[in-house]
Amino acid sequence: MTTKLSRLYDTNAEAQRVVSDLKTAGIPNADISLITNHGESSETMADTTTAEGTGAGVGAAVGGGAGLLAGLGVMAIPGVGPIVAAGWMAATLTGMIAGAATGAAAGGIIGALTDNGVDEDDAHVYAESIRRGGSLVLVKTDDMHRAAAQTVLDRHTSVTVGDRRSEYEGEGWNGFDEKRGPYSASDATAPDRSRPGMM
Repeated sequence: MTTKLSRLYDTNAEAQRVVSDLKTAGIPNADISLITNHGESSETMADTTTAEGTGAGVGAAVGGGAGLLAGLGVMAIPGVGPIVAAGWMAATLTGMIAGAATGAAAGGIIGALTDNGVDEDDAHVYAESIRRGGSLVLVKTDDMHRAAAQTVLDRHTSVTVGDRRSEYEGEGWNGFDEKRGPYSASDATAPDRSRPGMM
């Protein structure tokens, strides 16, 4: 039976350490994914955006251990901005972007996360956190590797999703809004009414 695990980190560096430790623990590369805020402007990305990019800029963005994951690519996600995605979620997000470009109902980043086993409320927090510079590590694991993956994930300090949701809601946030652009400091002071009825 396949189990999907996810953890949110405030920094790309911590997420990279987790990915590296997962590999060291014997978790297959194909079972690990990373989504991290790229931290570059759309103009800079225009030269590096690919569906399956493996350029030096992409590798540098995700660093040593995570840079070895398959499906590495830089892409612009509606509501988030530039991200680097690696592993099996890179293909999911690439398909989501292609679907949106052709008018297909792809469901956005929230749909991509929930389709891969993430609770919808948590998916909103994950997407907003990535928008604000965070990183998400996802692992799909079989029974043989589940304990090892869980041990690695528990050893690193991740964001407590409920606490982060409360923090965002204290700013007036109601949920992730894919119509918004990349995060700026002024967003923290402007009420977010993106999910009517949520507050």
